[in-house]
Amino acid sequence: MVRSFTLAAAAALLSAPLVSSHYILNILMHNGKQVGGEYTYVRKNSNSYMPSFMEIIDSNDLRCNKGATSAGTKTYMDVKAGDKIGLKLFNNEFIEHPGPGFFYMSKAPGNVSDYDGSGDWFKVWESGPTGSPTSTGGWPTYGKYTMEFTLPTTLEDGEYLLRGEHIGIHENHAGKPQLCKLLQPLQTDGTFADNYIYVDMECAQIRITGGTGTAKPSPLVKIPGIYSKTDPGLTFNFWGGAGAYVMPGPAVATL
Repeated sequence: MVRSFTLAAAAALLSAPLVSSHYILNILMHNGKQVGGEYTYVRKNSNSYMPSFMEIIDSNDLRCNKGATSAGTKTYMDVKAGDKIGLKLFNNEFIEHPGPGFFYMSKAPGNVSDYDGSGDWFKVWESGPTGSPTSTGGWPTYGKYTMEFTLPTTLEDGEYLLRGEHIGIHENHAGKPQLCKLLQPLQTDGTFADNYIYVDMECAQIRITGGTGTAKPSPLVKIPGIYSKTDPGLTFNFWGGAGAYVMPGPAVATL
């Protein structure tokens, strides 16, 4: 389904606070401090900001973003189980879209820089609404410049992909065009496509030591495969939706 808009209407929508900002989680945080610069330890993508989420929801690009393959950075960060870890936004930006945040992890069978992410993943952290899901103040990630969590001490030592993701839900209700994708806002016929979802996902490369190795993460999942286009969390109407917000993807793993 598509809707036609005048240039004046498009300009007005683009100027709205919730649809005017972008964010890329491309800087690693370790124990509360930034380590390295942009893409020092994070695989660099090739789409500048983000792809259309629905375009890659069943694609291998959902693992670490378009172009962020094992041919990217050869560097990893040494961390210890129990350390605080996370990702920071580039250019001193803030997350200015309401929605959930996640971290997934996948242990590489060898060198993480050679790993394509085709193995098992588990969700290690998530941040959902703590208040009304139809209010920006109900989302703990809103207005923050980092997403961080503590690595479980039970993890197995080794090299991992750490996948951070934030989903903006403000334009994923039916019939509302998503104008946050400023790189390609118009279709070839001059109309805006409905139901774009604003998302950023990036993969950092880390090597963990000091874990007990007793964790048996469950559930384990493959990416793609964690989302469907009809998931309630991806179709929830921020502008007046009713009921509780259902977090997309698997449950946070038992570790």
